[in-house]
Parts: sequence; structure tokens; C-alpha cells
Amino acid sequence: MSDIQIERNISRLTANTVALVLAGGKGSRLKALTEWRAKPAVPFGGKFRIIDFPLSNCINSGIRKISVVTQYKSHSLQRHLQRGWGFLSGQFGEFVEVLPAQQRTGENWYEGTADAVFQNLDIIRHYNPEYILVLAGDHIYKMDYGKMIAAHVAKGADITVGCIPVPLKEASAFGVMSIDDEERIVEFSEKPENPKSMPGDDSQALASMGIYVFSTKYLRDRLVVDAKDPQSTHDFGHDLIPHAIEHANAFAFPFLDGNTSASGYWRDVGTIDAYWEANINLASLEPELNMYDKNWPIWTEQEQLAPAKFAFDEDERRGMAVDSLISGGCLITGSTVRGSILFSNVRVHSYSTVEDSVILPDVEIRRDCRIKKCVIDKGTIIPEGTVIGENHEDDAKRFEISEGGVVLVTPEMMGQNLHNV
Repeated sequence: MSDIQIERNISRLTANTVALVLAGGKGSRLKALTEWRAKPAVPFGGKFRIIDFPLSNCINSGIRKISVVTQYKSHSLQRHLQRGWGFLSGQFGEFVEVLPAQQRTGENWYEGTADAVFQNLDIIRHYNPEYILVLAGDHIYKMDYGKMIAAHVAKGADITVGCIPVPLKEASAFGVMSIDDEERIVEFSEKPENPKSMPGDDSQALASMGIYVFSTKYLRDRLVVDAKDPQSTHDFGHDLIPHAIEHANAFAFPFLDGNTSASGYWRDVGTIDAYWEANINLASLEPELNMYDKNWPIWTEQEQLAPAKFAFDEDERRGMAVDSLISGGCLITGSTVRGSILFSNVRVHSYSTVEDSVILPDVEIRRDCRIKKCVIDKGTIIPEGTVIGENHEDDAKRFEISEGGVVLVTPEMMGQNLHNV
């Protein structure tokens, strides 16, 4: 079969697929960053939100029927989707829609990942898809879902689970599986205390990426049965996948070569350290994730902002940035930024330095400040003469410090109550 025929075959499959992006989790390991927003709405990469990555993967893969399932503190997420993802054409059956928790099937809110899909089966039935792609809304990666759906169909699978090797010491945070030579899943354990390593590699485990392709009839029938089971936790990892291993055709789709320009790159930025590291890596000379790839763009809300500006050129007062990403609307006036990510509308005043830090939108760092290895949340004002990141004993009195030594600063920690009444 020619490459053109293969691509056309995949495009037919993606056209008959509905994507469900699960975006209702609290993301509690991100501490105060998710106190007022859902994890998928957390800013990432200078101008994006985390959810922009799975949504962009859908668009770039040819999947244009997308439902985002929300629950926890979803206002900023919904606002972002309305402003940044309203470009799809409804007259061609394309959409990004929000499915908030509505108690559609009873008096309970979403009780698990599987229950979140079950409660929206009536909406899904209206679109009559052949395949349902279930995604986590809180991971950073590039992936062509069309190839995974094609593999699912070729193997006659009922469920296909995207998987990737992760360090064994981190595997307890994931669903861990074993597969045979045909990539059939033979074992699966959700967040095991003692994860099983991969054959031939004691340092890694094969982990679920939270990406599932289902044949629609199988998923619908299984969810109806699962919803009636009082012993079930109504979760894909705990309940549906183990059942499928025993009673259906469950296969893995190894994400080893990436299949886009970001070969094998996948990050769960679920902790402050992981979030900081993934952001800071983008400012390196050769970042692992290429955001300049025109063939696989990341879509987002494009706020209309003035270009970033650097002012003053004196020995002690020079506006400059080195090995950093500086977004639109930023003003670097007589200050120095090194190895950092500055989101939109950040202001750094004279005689200040910012090093190895992630500065979220609308932050103002006033004169004579020294900021090092920090994550500073949106809207925070850093008073003149403040030093953060040099003395953790002092920092711990006001801020949160991660295991890796990253200092998290929020407006509330500075006594600036942006959210509290």
C-alpha cells in the first residue's frame, strides 16, 4: 500500500473518532499552582496552557471532534478554551466543547475517569463515532494519534493503551503493564507500590500514558456494566483495563519513536520539580521539545501584545536576557534574565536579576531583587529588594520549597490576596 493510501486510510479513521480529554483532576502535587485552577489550565512554555498540547495533537492528527471533560475549578480552563479554541467550524462538524460535571446519570459528580465518560455517553452517542480516543489533559508531548488508531484497527483491538518506558523509581505514579511479543497487554497494575521492571531493563517500567483508543461499542457496553458494579471504582486503570486483559482484546501502543519531531518526548509535569524542569529545558540550546516545528504547531489563545522590550545599556543597568524565553508584553528594564522562562506581561525593574526561574504572566519584579530557581505564580508583585532562592531557611518561612529546591511563590504568600474575598 502506498504512503498516500495509508495516509488516506488514517484520515478516514480519525474523521470517525471523537476525542475525550479528561481535564477535571485537582493536580494536588502542584501545590499552590492548582489552588485556583485545574492542572490542565496551568501555564506552560511561555505562552501556552498544559491542555494546549493534547488538543494540538488532536488537530494535527486530523481529529476535530473534541470534548473536554471538566470538574475541578474549571473557570480559567473554560475561558481559555472559549477564547483560544473557538476557531473550528461547526458547519463542518468540527468542535472543541466543554462537558462539565452535570450529574447526568444520577446525583453523583464524576467518581472516576470511566464514570466521567459514562455520564456523557448520551452526548457521545449523538456523534456516532466508530472510535473513542480518551486523553489525559495534563501531559506535555507531541503524538500523531492517527497512527495509534490505525494500529488499534489493524489488530482488531477493543482497547489500545499508549505506553512509554519510565524510570522504575518513578513508576509508582503510573499504571504499569507487561506486554507480549505481539504487544498484547498481559499484566496491568495501577500505581503499584512495587512496580515491575521491563524485561531486560531493570531500570525502567512500561507505563501507561493515559491515552486510550476504544472501539465505541465495546466501551459503551463495558461502561454500562461497570456503572452497575458496586465494587468498581469506575476508573480506567483500576477497573476497565484489568477487565479487558481477561475478557477482551487489549493491546499496547509503544510510544518509542515519537512519530513527530519530538521523538519519544512525554512529560507528566505533575510536581513542582517536574514542572520547573520541563519549562527550563525549553530555554536550553537544544531543548528536548521543539516548539518551533511548523509541521506540528502548538495552538493556543493568541493575546494581542506588544513585543518584548529591553531597556538601558549601562554597565550596572543593562536590560538583557540570555538562554531564556521572553514572551510578548514583557519589559526588561535595566535588569538581567538568565536561563529562565518569562510568560506574557512580566515586568522586571532595574538592578534586578532573574536566574533559572519560571515567571508566570503579569508578574512584576521591582528594583534590586534577586530571584533564583523559582516558580512565581501569575499576578505576583515582588517588592523592591526581595531576595528569593539563595537561603532556603528564610524562604521556607513564607514560601513552598520542593524536594529539588525550587521555590514556589504565589500572590497569597506575599500577602496579596488576588483570589480571596
